Amino acid sequence: MNMLKEEANRCLMCKNPRCKQKCPISTPIPEVIQLFKDDQIEIAGQLLFNNNPLSAICAIVCPHENQCRGNCIRGIKGKPIEFYEIENHISMKFLESVQFNKPNNLLNDRIAIEGSGPAGITIAFILASKDYKVTIFESKEKTGGVLRYGIPEFRLPKDILDKIHEKLIQLGARIRPNTLIGPVLTIDKLFEDGYKAIFLGTGVWNPKTLNIKGESLGNVHYAIDYLKSPGVYNLGKKICVIGAGNVAMDAARTAKRSGVEEVYALYRKGLEDMSATKSEI
Repeated sequence: MNMLKEEANRCLMCKNPRCKQKCPISTPIPEVIQLFKDDQIEIAGQLLFNNNPLSAICAIVCPHENQCRGNCIRGIKGKPIEFYEIENHISMKFLESVQFNKPNNLLNDRIAIEGSGPAGITIAFILASKDYKVTIFESKEKTGGVLRYGIPEFRLPKDILDKIHEKLIQLGARIRPNTLIGPVLTIDKLFEDGYKAIFLGTGVWNPKTLNIKGESLGNVHYAIDYLKSPGVYNLGKKICVIGAGNVAMDAARTAKRSGVEEVYALYRKGLEDMSATKSEI
């Protein structure tokens, strides 16, 4: 806590904060830091949550070196402000302490959300907080989408997703796991049952193929599929990961942690061109 306060005190409180400008969702970083310095952690947490219900997750998985951290004025001649650590502390405190109340007078409009990944969860929070009747349809057994099934535990602890799931329930959202829209429950059926709108957040689960000979062989696997359940794969003692993005690094690190003795990453360009963040590399 003291170290975070020291970090907050280093902030220059810029009038035109580049950290906020380079954040894809314009997180009010100076305002949050000021509230944190004033010990207004609950208000800071509410501010972060209202701006982004997944702030606790973004504080962990966002490429900060390209966004807030990478554009901090402090970083020009020294060490940039590690705002994401402050954000994570505040956001987790907020999730652990806040108690949402289910609205007493829900609107008549019923909204269906297909998919409980980042987009589905965010829109569910927004609509549920506005008193809409929200039902989330998730094809897998737990909510989270790519956050749960595509990012390894060592990068994103899944208990955060469980806490977010709990908060959705508190707000009155209904969740139907193991329910895929299409084969049995169709979109037409949802409209027949009174849903006024449907949000489609199905995710990007189809892997990017190389379209080269050999991709169908038994010793070739797609990273996005591997990361869903690495325990069911028998990779042997030596593997090669083709690519140098964050997903490739996640696959490589997961394989190493799963007992593969030699893991190599094959990339067509130089180290300086790798798209994965430096922390991942």
